[in-house]
Amino acid sequence: MSRGEARLHWFEWNEFEPDVLYALLRLRSEVFVVEQACVFHEMDGLDPRCAHLLALDADSAQVVGCLRRVPAGIKRPHTPAPAAPGPTLGRLVTAQRVRGTGLGRALMREGIARCERDHPGQDVYLSAQQRLQRFYESFGFDAIGEPYDEDGILHVDMRRPGRG
Repeated sequence: MSRGEARLHWFEWNEFEPDVLYALLRLRSEVFVVEQACVFHEMDGLDPRCAHLLALDADSAQVVGCLRRVPAGIKRPHTPAPAAPGPTLGRLVTAQRVRGTGLGRALMREGIARCERDHPGQDVYLSAQQRLQRFYESFGFDAIGEPYDEDGILHVDMRRPGRG
């Protein structure tokens, strides 16, 4: 699958049809819990307050990737940050069969664009698995603070300066 074969679509929580929501949660669980062998509460209670970007296979309409945008002021990084931090991107995942196609990059570009549109001038935050730090740096994110263990995986908080 090439990036052109997936459609990107934003969903608010109340817009999800049950089958699409199930597919989203299943993909996140398959990667974050099963593939990464990490037992944690993947459903953290923030999803209803977030916008969700889904990559849908153009042929089958299967969910093959996703990213969520937590609005400004809701999620604080582990590292000390402003009292009301900007939006946070997270839960970026692609199905194993589409990795290496550029889909993860397309999801990130669209996620950043949404943050800039909805929260102009505000810094964008994320909590990155440390092994993916260089990937996020390629989008203008910089590490803030020291790496920390989250559910048995080293993470680092990152911030992208606000634009606009």
